[in-house]
Amino acid sequence: MALSKELSTTYTQFLETAPKELSSVITKTVADFKNTYDPAKAIQPGSAFPQFQLSDATGNKLTLNDLLAKGPFLVSFYRGEWCPFCNLELRALQMHLEDFGKRGVTLVAISPELPDQSLSTSEKLSLKFPVLSDVNNELAKQLGIVFAQPEPMRTVYDKFGVDWNKRYGNNQLEVPVPATILVDKKGIVRNSFVNPEYHQRLDPEIALQWIDQL
Repeated sequence: MALSKELSTTYTQFLETAPKELSSVITKTVADFKNTYDPAKAIQPGSAFPQFQLSDATGNKLTLNDLLAKGPFLVSFYRGEWCPFCNLELRALQMHLEDFGKRGVTLVAISPELPDQSLSTSEKLSLKFPVLSDVNNELAKQLGIVFAQPEPMRTVYDKFGVDWNKRYGNNQLEVPVPATILVDKKGIVRNSFVNPEYHQRLDPEIALQWIDQL
């Protein structure tokens, strides 16, 4: 099943089964953010991807230059291991890992979760590509893809058992707007997908088409 179909089915099921007092908060929060967020403020094709140094799931540091030394890379920004839509996307990317490798492209996932949480994600989903921790969304902020969630969302996370401080090391309720970015071997962004609708993600097949056009 295509990722987009899985995401749509999961979203429909969520709206049907989640307590209305919670789903209504989420729906309003997303609608408000969609009305105010300008995707044009996110990093655009033709721009240089900013320098960074982030820790992987085992605490090792990885930099932009480390990735570029291997060639182009595709980076997916996700919200956290608690997000079923993020997990579906990461699983789909893992299923296509060999396809990316054959094209000489490194696959990377980034979230603001702490390294030990990223390790849990890697193990749970059997991911064989780097999962990096962008603590406090420092890189995501440079890219213009941060969503500072309103205070009512804290109640939602509490109800769902998401310990924000344990996962993120802060109480800021900031997450990246889900985004997939293709960076060429010179460090230039060639394609990007940024969508304020948290259940919308890029199909890996489309990412592969991007790569074939490099």
